[in-house]
Formats: sequence, C-alpha cells, structure tokens
Amino acid sequence: MAFDKMELNDIEVWDGNYAAAQALRQAQVDVVSAYPITPSTPIVEGYAKFKSDNFVEGEFVMVESEHAAMSGCIGAAAAGGRVATATSSQGLALMAETLYQASGMRLPIVLNLVNRALAAPLNVNGDHSDMYMVRDSGWIQFDAYCPQEAYDLNFIAFKVSEDHDVRIPAIVNQDGFMTSHTAQGVHTMDDDTAFGFVGVYKPMNDMLDFEHPVTHGVQTEEDWHFEHKARQHNDMMSIVPGKIDEAFAEFEKLTGRKYNHVESYDMDDADVAVVCMGTSVETAREVAKEMREKGVKAGVVGIRVVRPFPFMAVAEALKDVKAVAALDRSAPGGAAGMLFNEIAGALFNTDTKLLLSGYIYGLGGRDLTKAHLVELYNELQANADAGKLLTQQQQFIGVRGPKLAYL
Repeated sequence: MAFDKMELNDIEVWDGNYAAAQALRQAQVDVVSAYPITPSTPIVEGYAKFKSDNFVEGEFVMVESEHAAMSGCIGAAAAGGRVATATSSQGLALMAETLYQASGMRLPIVLNLVNRALAAPLNVNGDHSDMYMVRDSGWIQFDAYCPQEAYDLNFIAFKVSEDHDVRIPAIVNQDGFMTSHTAQGVHTMDDDTAFGFVGVYKPMNDMLDFEHPVTHGVQTEEDWHFEHKARQHNDMMSIVPGKIDEAFAEFEKLTGRKYNHVESYDMDDADVAVVCMGTSVETAREVAKEMREKGVKAGVVGIRVVRPFPFMAVAEALKDVKAVAALDRSAPGGAAGMLFNEIAGALFNTDTKLLLSGYIYGLGGRDLTKAHLVELYNELQANADAGKLLTQQQQFIGVRGPKLAYL
C-alpha cells in the first residue's frame, strides 16, 4: 500500500502533542494501539487523522482501556512491528502492569507520556506524578522541555530502543498542557530525512518468523527470574547510556540540535543551582540570568535522561556548587522527592561539601513563577554564605496556608 508524504515548512508552529504525532508519522510506525486520555489524546488522534488521510501505512487500533492499549502494543511488537502509543496519569496507572511485561520481554515500544497529576483529588493538569510512578518499571525515559524536544526525542527514542543491543522500551515525557498544548516554532525534518535517521525497522525474535520459533512471556520462578532481571538492569546501566550518546551525536550531526543526558546552563562558575525537569528548566534559565545581573552566580541543571539516571554526569555538573535545590514536581508521599534522592545518591561518595535542599512545587498544574525562583535563589545564596542550611531540608513552593516544611 502506498502512502503520501507531507510537505512541511522548515519551521512549523506546533504544540507538543502535534509534534509527537508528526514524529510517529515520520517514523512510519506500524501499529499505534491507544485509548484516549487528557492531555495526551491529540497525539493518537493526530496519528489516526494521518492514517485516514493516507499519510501513514501503519495501523491504528482503538482499544477499550489503557491496559489494553499497551497489551496491543506488546502483541504488535512481539510480532515484529514498530510500535508506539501515548497516555497520561490515570491511564498510565491502569497501564502500569503491562509496562513491566514490555520491558521484561525486551520489546522496543515508544510511549509518549504527557505528564499529569494523579487522582485523588481528580486533576487533569500537569505535574510529574505519573513519570515518577513508573520510574522503576525498566523503561528508558527521556524528558522534553518544549515542543521541539517532544519532536526530536521521539526519533531518538526509536533509534535507541530498537537497537539490537538494547531492545528496551522508551518513554518520552512532556509536561501536560504546558508543553502538550502550548504552540511554539518547531524546526522540522522532511519525511525522508526523519525516516532515514530512525531507519527501516529490523525485527528480532519476532513471533511471525516461523523459521526461528521463539517463546514470549515465559514463567521463570526462582530458577531464572533473578538472572533475567539482573541482565535487564545491567544492559540499562552499561549499554543504554552509550547508545544514547551515539544517537545524540548522530542527531546533532543531522540537525545541529545537541542533546545531553544532563543539560547544564551557566554552571561553569555557579555558586548556587537548581536541578529540575520539564518546562521549569526554561523558566529557571531565565531567572538564573537575571540573578547573575544582581551578583548571584546562579545556574540550572536539567535532567534530560531520567532512566537510566545519569549519576556521574549529575555529580560532575554539581561538583563546584555550594548550594543546590532539587525541584520535584510530585508529592513524595512520605519521603524526599525523587530528584532529591537521586542527586543525594550521585553525590554521596564524592568530595563535595555542597548543601542540598528539596522543594516540592507545581502540583496539579500550579504555576512556578519567576518570583518563586528569585526567592529560591536568594535562599540558596543565603545557605551558601552561611555554610549551612538556614531552612528545613524539604519545603513547598507556592502552597497556600501556613508554611509547610519537613525533614
């Protein structure tokens, strides 16, 4: 069956959802199995429209739930197809069981996760609760800060996930509404260039290769389960980082757009810094520049690769800083935030004497304003000057009522 190619301008005005849908089209995904949920619906809706308009040759399968959506992806990937889907929040919660199936079966599926708060109370706006919920599910995780990156990182996710030395599914995160529904200029690739980067899909251990029969989803119990999971974790930690580096380098050569596991901004001489993800990175960068005009040597560290977590790169980025704030956009539910814990783990066996504090912010779509970050940088500078934490180790930013602080 022939399909039509789409003519794109060098720069298109797209929101994050449409950028992701275009990436799925240009990657020539074989199967999108999906169930709609706000705010990710336009991604699969866009792919379905491309299908109806003859811009894709692949199949769109509408199922009865998010659990079924990933189950459909697993079946299609095991059969030897290039497969993708999208979801958010409660949809991801329903899908969570099958995420472990996909990673344990080493199926290279790409999931666009449009980050949204988890109920209860019910909330359709963006925070990182769903991203954090599945951080240990065995999936590679990338984080986009804007629509351009939602577009680019999909191609990189396919490239890495489908590598025969990897064969681990990948998630591309973007902030719900703040990225998914915010239109910006996106530098595009033409269809041939985009597909050329991803490449023709090369199945491995597919069920439809009758000359080489394989079994998927076997039961192992204590005899072999440990070995399977240890190998999966080893490959994630020892093979995937290098493959991501290769994909980043190839993509930069092709487009001029450079990506890193950890994105550092104004960190060469920074005394104080915030570490964050998503759209907060762009806001923090703007405030850091303004703080430097006031004499505060402020920097920003953005986490690009959430899993496998780049411990060594984080430690290197923060090695000369005096005070750091980890900004977690998810309620930790009885612990320090994920970024706080990961940063602490990265720094524990180093010689650094930096002061680390954790801030919970932006839950349920609450704005992180420039004023919040100015106050935060001033607190960090005061800690640096005093050589100790002058505030409690974990705090909330922008919450109404009495000031809440823990730890």
